[in-house]
Amino acid sequence: MARRQQATARQERLGAELRKLREAAGLKAREAAALLGTDSAQMSQIESGFAGVSEERVRRLAAHYSCTDQDLVEALVTMTTDRTHGWWEEYRGLLPTSFLDLSELEHYATYRWDVDFLHVPGLLQTVDYARALFSRRVPELPGNELELRVEHRMRRRAVIEKVPYEALVHEAALRIRVGGRAGSRAQLAQILELSEADHVTVRVIPFDLEDFADLGSAMVYAGGAVPKLDTVVRDAPHGTVFIDSEAQLTVFRTLFRRVEAVSLEPEKSRDLIHRLTKEL
Repeated sequence: MARRQQATARQERLGAELRKLREAAGLKAREAAALLGTDSAQMSQIESGFAGVSEERVRRLAAHYSCTDQDLVEALVTMTTDRTHGWWEEYRGLLPTSFLDLSELEHYATYRWDVDFLHVPGLLQTVDYARALFSRRVPELPGNELELRVEHRMRRRAVIEKVPYEALVHEAALRIRVGGRAGSRAQLAQILELSEADHVTVRVIPFDLEDFADLGSAMVYAGGAVPKLDTVVRDAPHGTVFIDSEAQLTVFRTLFRRVEAVSLEPEKSRDLIHRLTKEL
C-alpha cells in the first residue's frame, strides 16, 4: 500500500493503538511484521499512520497480540474501514491541519466535554464572538483566513446537535466582554438557548469557590467508541496537542469530575447567566 504524504490524527491514532497492543504483547516491530509477511519498515509506516492497514490485518495482529478486548478490536476495524470524506476536507490546505483533525475527532466522538476559564467554549460561540477572538490574534490573520476560521468554527457546532455535550465555563469567561457589550449580551443569550437542549449541559464555575485549583487551563475531552479511544485536546505554546495515553486520560477524567462537582447545577448556572445578561 502506498505511503501517505500526510497522516490525519485519526490515522495516527489507529497506528498508535496497534503499536500499544504490540508492545503490550512484548513483540518487536520486526516480529510483528513477520506475522504479516512484510518488513519492519512497512510496520513502522502502519504504526505511524502513514500506511493503511486492512481489516483482515488488524484482526490478525490483534489475535497474535492476544488482545481479548473485542470492543476495542471492532472499534479499530471500524477506524480502518471507514472511508468518510468529511466536510472538514474542504478546508485542507486553507487552514492548519490541527483544525481539520479536531473536526474529524468531533465527528466520531460519542460525547464531548469542555472546560474553559477565559473564553466561552468554541462550540457555544456566536459568529461575532469567534470573529472578535480570531481578529485579536498576533500576528494578525489575513482577512480571508480569519473568515475561514470563523466559518469552520460555526460548522463544528454540528457535534453538539448529535451527542451529549457538557461545558464547564468559569464565571470569568462569561464576564469578559469579547466583542463589546452588545456582543457579550448576544453571546450569553446563545449559551442560554443552546443549554435548553436535553443533551446539552452548561455549568458555571463561580468566582466564590474556596480553594479552587483543579485544572489550570482549558480542556476538550472527546469520548471514543470505547474508553481506550478517548482523546483530550489541549492548546500548547507551539500548537494543539492530542493526548491519548490511558494514564493521562484517567487523570483528565478525574479532573473534569472534580471541576464538575464544584460547579453550579445547570439551573443555578442559567440563573447566573441571566443575571450577568441583565448587568450588561
